Amino acid sequence: MSVRDDGTDVLGCWAGAELFRYVYLPDDPPVESPRPYLHPVRTLAGSAVTDCRPGDHPWHKGISWSLPNVGSENFWGGPTYRRGDGYIQLDNNGTMRHDGFGPVQASRSKAGGPAANWITLAERLTWVTAAGEALFAEQRHLTADVRADGAAWSCVFQTTMRNLGGQTVAIGSPTTEGRENAGYGGLFWRGPAAFAGGRVLTPEGAGGDEVMGRRAPWLAFATPDATLIFRDSPGNPGFPCQWFVRSSPYACVCPAPFFSAEVPVAAGAELTLRYEVIVADGELDIDGCEVLCD
Repeated sequence: MSVRDDGTDVLGCWAGAELFRYVYLPDDPPVESPRPYLHPVRTLAGSAVTDCRPGDHPWHKGISWSLPNVGSENFWGGPTYRRGDGYIQLDNNGTMRHDGFGPVQASRSKAGGPAANWITLAERLTWVTAAGEALFAEQRHLTADVRADGAAWSCVFQTTMRNLGGQTVAIGSPTTEGRENAGYGGLFWRGPAAFAGGRVLTPEGAGGDEVMGRRAPWLAFATPDATLIFRDSPGNPGFPCQWFVRSSPYACVCPAPFFSAEVPVAAGAELTLRYEVIVADGELDIDGCEVLCD
């Protein structure tokens, strides 16, 4: 694999073809809560598996760490859901500011040795409210790794958020504010329009929109073109997480640690969360997903 920093985004390639772009300096309006995101993301065979700024929700950005209810602040984009008011557009759309990278590296194979197969980057960010307050400092790590058998590749995302303020910040969701089955917030994936109607898989079986809110250690979204497997980490609070997932009218998945209960982060305290996204060509069944999760 190879990696290149273009000044606004990091390009990751495998076998000479683009695998992903990590956009860390987005040119987005403030109302969309500007933040880094992965888009486009592709399978090893080149099929695109992400959408960005769709007409129905322009603040949906590929795969991104997005939180709609951070105390009174919105780091998701668009309107905020408030108990008794519903969705209202407030002046509370914050920004995840890129402060710099640590190492951005690709593996280097020795002459005659195995092919390079991983990319890693470390990033420093500050979460800045609409009023200009620094709310959280974040250390973020992403690692992309191609399986030795070429069956799929994965992206491991880890974040550590430290509360910079003088009081506890409760992180929740529209569901914790009273909207049923709207527990989104976390590592959110928006699929291409053609993915609508795909199958939702968990270790317990296959389904669709009715899987919303269930708990499972992993959840997959399968289409004829590609399958994405999202894995919660046993070290995450509340493991196994509840899942926010839709197959219609559009494809999206979010392991949602704040789905039905707020998670308080005390002043000066840290919250660490880790997830893996596996990207495979073609439509896998549950057994095929289990093999890639081993």
